[in-house]
Amino acid sequence: MATQYQNVVVMRHGDRLDNFEELWVMKAERPWDPPLHQDGKIRAFCTGQKIRSNMDFPIHRVFVSPFLRCVQTAAEVVRALCDVADHNGESNVLSSNSESVIIDPSKVKVSIEYGLCEMLNLVAVRAAAAPKDGDFRFSISQYESELPAGTVANTVESVYKKLPKWEETLESARARYVEVVKALADKYPSENLLLVTHGEGVGSIFTELNKDSTVLEVAYCGHVYAKRNIQFGENQSFTAGEFVYEKQTGIVSAAK
Repeated sequence: MATQYQNVVVMRHGDRLDNFEELWVMKAERPWDPPLHQDGKIRAFCTGQKIRSNMDFPIHRVFVSPFLRCVQTAAEVVRALCDVADHNGESNVLSSNSESVIIDPSKVKVSIEYGLCEMLNLVAVRAAAAPKDGDFRFSISQYESELPAGTVANTVESVYKKLPKWEETLESARARYVEVVKALADKYPSENLLLVTHGEGVGSIFTELNKDSTVLEVAYCGHVYAKRNIQFGENQSFTAGEFVYEKQTGIVSAAK
């Protein structure tokens, strides 16, 4: 049987606008779904550049929460991953400006995954901003247009066909994140994945990999990296080992 490693990076979105502009919520049509602040777009693009430069493997596929801040984060990261310039050369300097980047959209494919969404409860969604009827009303086609042209794989079947129910418990949300990451990895065993989600999602995966730790904070664009051994057999069959923690960036944790 042929053996290889599958690599998975789980990342939080960038800086959200409502943390910079408090009055934004009062006038927003969708106050529960803030976009990125400009600083968040820059942070996301720079994080994508660092992942591309510092990881010894390519990202093949990106899955992203349907919340706008995550979609915009994924857009910036994907631009960095698909940049046609070779930033390993001495003559090239990493830039914080994604507008000037020319991309090869064949490098990475992106899909929206409902199962990576924010915890749908008042722990994560601010009471003043939450939809009164619990309906978050996402337009997937509209949000796909935020992603770089040619990178969207919109025929991919989502693990979660719809959003979890409003007022899900903390425990069920954490279990959901672990379930979805495993399901996506099993669906694409020969590909390396980047999953763009929320702070609780990143923390849930970190603690699943480090069971003696408690996550205290996940910074904007903080991420955890894990890998597992995959053995491929005949007729696309495979046997997967357990995911092993490799490293993290932007996660503050403590021993239980």
